[in-house]
Amino acid sequence: MRVLGSAVLAMEFLIMGFAMLLAKDQSGTASLIYGAVVMFLMIYAIRLLKKRSGWIFGSLLQIAMAAYSFAVPSMAIISVIFIGLWIAAIIVGRKGEAARAALLAQGDPADRKGDEK
Repeated sequence: MRVLGSAVLAMEFLIMGFAMLLAKDQSGTASLIYGAVVMFLMIYAIRLLKKRSGWIFGSLLQIAMAAYSFAVPSMAIISVIFIGLWIAAIIVGRKGEAARAALLAQGDPADRKGDEK
């Protein structure tokens, strides 16, 4: 779950950088400062993904990135795509962790082969 979330946030970091390049021509300095703050908070959120609060913070950053579409209108489409990827990372990550926990609960298959003989 953490790997998928980290990948989404890292790609959003890059996307925000490119959006800031567009915003420098279309908007004022306030939008550049907002974009830079959101961008670096995404990097900070990657470190927080070990805890539940990191996932909540990452979800808030998805909303912050969507709000940047007021400065760069083309970010609206990108934001929808990345919010979908964020939700998919949460769902797929939980399923993967549940499957891993089930495998660990079964024990090592090599140990069971020795018990059958």
